[in-house]
Amino acid sequence: MKKRFLSTGLCLAMTVSLLFGCGSSDSSEEGTTDQEKDSYKVGYATKTLSGGYFVKLDEGLKAGCEDLGWEYISMNADRDADTERANLEAMVSQGCDLIFLNCVDPDSAVANVQYCVDNGVPVIAVDGGCSEDADLITTVYSDNKQNGREVGLAYAEHMKDTDIKALMISGSKGDVAGYERRMGLFCGIIEGKSGMSEEDAWKAADAIEQELIDNGKAQNEEAHFYVLGQGWSNWSEDGGLQAAEDLITANTDITTILGENDDMVIGAGVAVDNANLENVDLVAAADGSQRAYDLIKEGKYFATGENSPVLVGNLALDIAQQVLVDGKTKEDFERVTMTSAVAVTKDNVDERYDYGF
Repeated sequence: MKKRFLSTGLCLAMTVSLLFGCGSSDSSEEGTTDQEKDSYKVGYATKTLSGGYFVKLDEGLKAGCEDLGWEYISMNADRDADTERANLEAMVSQGCDLIFLNCVDPDSAVANVQYCVDNGVPVIAVDGGCSEDADLITTVYSDNKQNGREVGLAYAEHMKDTDIKALMISGSKGDVAGYERRMGLFCGIIEGKSGMSEEDAWKAADAIEQELIDNGKAQNEEAHFYVLGQGWSNWSEDGGLQAAEDLITANTDITTILGENDDMVIGAGVAVDNANLENVDLVAAADGSQRAYDLIKEGKYFATGENSPVLVGNLALDIAQQVLVDGKTKEDFERVTMTSAVAVTKDNVDERYDYGF
């Protein structure tokens, strides 16, 4: 998958001054082009506002647009594809110059995006990607694979020569983000503990994944890394608790809970406590929730990957400025644009805290 890393630390105030500078033209110039507007109307069509991540992304986009002097409207589809279509049609009819989209369904979103583009409204996908046929400027989200890898590398350094005997708590079968996150964890742990190259570690992670599918458990002897079982928990804290309870019954000799998001790992941590297991590390490939950050500060949680709605929103706004103000098109961006990967541990949790949700 192609990707492009852009700076997420741009100063929006400086951009505002540039925008208003573009809005003032010499009286001798003929007419006014779209790029000379001093304000824009931007829409955000989100699949849901249920959950801290989605709320903070919406709030961040709104605040960023207000800082730029742009009008902002947000519409929630409540995970209904037909409602999403109606919301997008409403945004187009209300004169939006650009739309951010966190789609309900990647496939049905293709026609929805095309409707916007056919009516002259460019679309930037945020957080969730649409199918490859969608005519987007780009898709902006966190780097699931490299976030997982960075966490895995940090944990490998922490464990050094000690065997890792882990339970893998996963979200839902077939989910691309979940797959990328656990593959990143596998890669980083194997790379860090064995000393092999990143390229070889990704191949070894593939082998772990296939062995899990075939046998329900897997290992890499070179890295002293053992996955004793995998549970599916539908991304929830309660699901993580239940999955871990079932796995712990058959596997009490564990060092580690690995998971694909913070909620599941936090739930699995409750199962560890209920079973009176000691010295079990909690390690998540994502999300960077402030609940997890608080536990990291307390020494009760080893690390999580930074899946920040603040940084995703900032990056999406940066690209929107380039499209609306500078006239750039999808040809100027890669299909996927990702925030930089960060493992949040006790060493950097304070500086990353406000990027959480």
